[in-house]
Amino acid sequence: FTLASRPKGTPTEDNFELVTEELREPADGEFVVKNLYLSVDPYMRGRMNDARSYADPVNIGDVMVGGTVGRVVASRNPAYAEGDHVMGFFGWTEYVVTNGGGASMATKVDPNLAPISTTLGVLGMPGMTAYFGLLDVCDPKEGETVFVSGAAGAVGSCVGQIAKIRGCRVVGSAGSQTKVDYLVDELGFDAAFNYKEVDDYTGKLAELCPKRIDCYFDNVGGAMSDAVFMNLNFFSRVSICGQISMYNAERPEMGPRLVLGTLLVNQATARGFIVTNFLNKFPEGVRQLGQWVAEGKIKYRETIVDGFEKMPSAFLGLFKGENIGKQLVKVADE
Repeated sequence: FTLASRPKGTPTEDNFELVTEELREPADGEFVVKNLYLSVDPYMRGRMNDARSYADPVNIGDVMVGGTVGRVVASRNPAYAEGDHVMGFFGWTEYVVTNGGGASMATKVDPNLAPISTTLGVLGMPGMTAYFGLLDVCDPKEGETVFVSGAAGAVGSCVGQIAKIRGCRVVGSAGSQTKVDYLVDELGFDAAFNYKEVDDYTGKLAELCPKRIDCYFDNVGGAMSDAVFMNLNFFSRVSICGQISMYNAERPEMGPRLVLGTLLVNQATARGFIVTNFLNKFPEGVRQLGQWVAEGKIKYRETIVDGFEKMPSAFLGLFKGENIGKQLVKVADE
């Protein structure tokens, strides 16, 4: 799938075009990957805009960006043998011919350690985002209160569990009672609420966080974040990971005046971060998260859609809250 046009407001399937091309043979140093799972993530919405950001936008006519995991089916590169499993950023495509370098960031995957799909979720970019975004940016302490917005997604669900491992009280928000039950009953959150059924976010947070909020992991922005800032504790820390509630706004709201005032009064810190800033520490994150998963301390869920042709609809479903945990598209069987 290529980007056919830039969306105005909420994207539609018309913004994407399905293109068929003949697969070429690999040259010396190249190999061919048959993708098995493709990732869809909220950050892709920003890459569809022609605007300044932390990464260049996808050009009209280019393959949509995204993480993939697949199997090498042909190779003229001694480092990648036929049958190897490879994770990379090859985009929304069934096959790719690559040398494994550059922006693709190809990495061999051991399928015996965990299901290969986890390299796009709990042991991949979402897991690393949760791990470093919470531990390095917020540095939660035992007994503190951590609030996670968008808590039932791939990142938020991992954040909450890491905070529990750190001995924190963890509260989350999600978009359905099913997701709230998942957070509390399966993942061990101390409390959670369905934001769609609450009119007064500020009051609800005060109720569920009686000692106020020491760490806020922000996945959604908007009105939820406004309410969180009214409930921050002294010397609190805010990790700004995403702003999904505002990604499709044609005219984003402006004005940080209230936020800056609450940061000042509470002597708090807010920091935006991009997970690629922690690339040199990824091995640490993978080892620790892998250990916690093996020990049952971190649980994960995947929402998997079958069929390459469903890539656009799976992506659009992120903004409707259709997924619990990591949203993936299964492209092919082994």
